[in-house]
Amino acid sequence: MDWQTSEDTVPSAPVSEADARRLGGRPPATGAWRDGDPAGDRRFAAFGAFTTEGGATLPAYRLAFETWGELSPARDNAVLVLHALTGDSHVRGEGGPGHPTDGWWGDIVGPGAPIDTDRWFVIAPNMLGGCQGSTGAASIGPRGAEWGARFPYLTIRDQVEAQLRLVDALGIERFAGVIGGSMGGMHALEWAISHPERVARLGVLAAPPIVTADQVALNSAQLAAIRLDPGFEGGDYYDAAAGEGPHRGLALARRMALLNYRSPEELNLRFQRSWQSDVSPLGHGGRFAVESYLDFHGNKFTRRFDANAYVTLVEAMNSHDVGRDRGGVEEALRRITATTLVLGIDSDRLFPVDGQHRIARSIRRTLDGDRAVVISSDFGHDGFLIESDEVGGHLRRLLDAPAG
Repeated sequence: MDWQTSEDTVPSAPVSEADARRLGGRPPATGAWRDGDPAGDRRFAAFGAFTTEGGATLPAYRLAFETWGELSPARDNAVLVLHALTGDSHVRGEGGPGHPTDGWWGDIVGPGAPIDTDRWFVIAPNMLGGCQGSTGAASIGPRGAEWGARFPYLTIRDQVEAQLRLVDALGIERFAGVIGGSMGGMHALEWAISHPERVARLGVLAAPPIVTADQVALNSAQLAAIRLDPGFEGGDYYDAAAGEGPHRGLALARRMALLNYRSPEELNLRFQRSWQSDVSPLGHGGRFAVESYLDFHGNKFTRRFDANAYVTLVEAMNSHDVGRDRGGVEEALRRITATTLVLGIDSDRLFPVDGQHRIARSIRRTLDGDRAVVISSDFGHDGFLIESDEVGGHLRRLLDAPAG
């Protein structure tokens, strides 16, 4: 899931000639944030050695994060907001130096917003393995060059344990709320299961209890698109000139992903069978408008993301199974003590609502009993980003509810 770009926070729209001209240059080998780039609103926290579930060791790592609001003297008003697959720490604020886009949840987080920064102290880290300031494959490793494909395999649980060190460094013993959507919802679930005493309220939006075989299969095709790009060079492409990196494979992976984020109803309604230009796509070299839409946003994505990071994070998402080594999904969910909101989207074809209902059935204290609250939307998985009024209303309910 990508929370950072306009196509995921507004309905899909045809691509104009002006849009296409803005991306006319060759894409860089990587769109990762690199040391020496403007920090923007990021803060950084550095830590020592970290050992993954699989036994690999990072000799050191850092997490980029942003905060809004003020931490109370009792340190009891902190809310952790966790981003999705290709998001980052920039939840709100304008784009500019260091931030290629505006914040991805500006309607939800801010003064007077559903997650009200006049009341709550909001923390948003870029997950370990990401490419917007936290240690990942594009970071310099022990050999004095980028980690590349040598970066260790991470799980959702690894990423949460890395976040735990940040939380401890900030002196926060218990969160008033932990909230995440899509892959961020996987992290939120893991927080509430691994560290139930540290989570008073939990918000799980459009996220499943496990990543299924069907979802792994969809992800595997995206990873193959990246690895089969000749510019990928086995993950060692960082010295490549603009236009010679793995941008074709990364853009194709992005196009595949977009088809899972949006619903057939929305794409059919927005584009129908319209042409991109006056040139017919019926054997005359023209294109359908929906093809141009996918190409444009795939190309745009390569300018702010890193191919190796995409591989790292998709593989981490594939690891998600809250029941692994815990006696099964239901037994694991029963460990959660937080007051919980579970929310799904009726048109979500990436993480369908049966997964959210399964989560709700086994959590002791939910806002809506043994069923998830389901929002009706034409926008598919991205409905939890686009339907701000409805999502915001449910988040207000959660944060106003008694703590678990």
